[in-house]
Amino acid sequence: METPYGTVEPIVGKLANRKVVFMSRHGRDHAIPPHLVNYRANIWALRKLGVRKILATAAVGSLSSSFRLGDLVLLDQFLDFTKSRPQTFYEGGQQGVLHVDMTEPYCTAVRQVILDASEQLGFALKNGACYVCTEGPRFETPAEIQMFQRLGADLVGMTSVPEVVLARELGMCYASIGLVTNEAAGIAKHLLSHAEVMESMKKLGEKVAQLIQVTIQLWTPDQNCLCASANVEVGKF
Repeated sequence: METPYGTVEPIVGKLANRKVVFMSRHGRDHAIPPHLVNYRANIWALRKLGVRKILATAAVGSLSSSFRLGDLVLLDQFLDFTKSRPQTFYEGGQQGVLHVDMTEPYCTAVRQVILDASEQLGFALKNGACYVCTEGPRFETPAEIQMFQRLGADLVGMTSVPEVVLARELGMCYASIGLVTNEAAGIAKHLLSHAEVMESMKKLGEKVAQLIQVTIQLWTPDQNCLCASANVEVGKF
């Protein structure tokens, strides 16, 4: 699919008898590092395909004893420590300027449905965590992790920002399930590796797939939240 920001390859199908669009932000075979993901093209394409609600997954490292390896966590706040990523669709001129509200970055209505799905399945799902997004692709230093802890972060990852911001700009609901796949630098007793993260993802994959399927079964087409009106002032979409 062509977008003003580049070409993307979404997969359209059905799940729980609903039309669903799947998009791998890292591309096939995890070939795109987090700092080079074309976030604007991905989110724009989803909106043009009619998507109104996004359920994202993210591998995260734990900064807190409250979150253990194998935990599933609903994000509710973020800290942005990215450096080089376009953060908006609205860059002035004909596009206009939008100062989008981020009081509740992750849609509370969608998060509640995910919680309902987890209860139906009997899965433990921790509700609420502050996610710090780093530029990547390197892992963080122990000094950086200590700084993030002092700022109130619970989890660390490399992808949720600017995804969550761009989705809000286009009036879409966005929620993210964090999969705790490792402990951050200075907390873990061993060196960090991408292989460790991928192995943990495999173990959590089946559980998360079930949670996504039941969530979609419970979803309704309407948006009972403020996300849809987030860009009213610029009148796009």
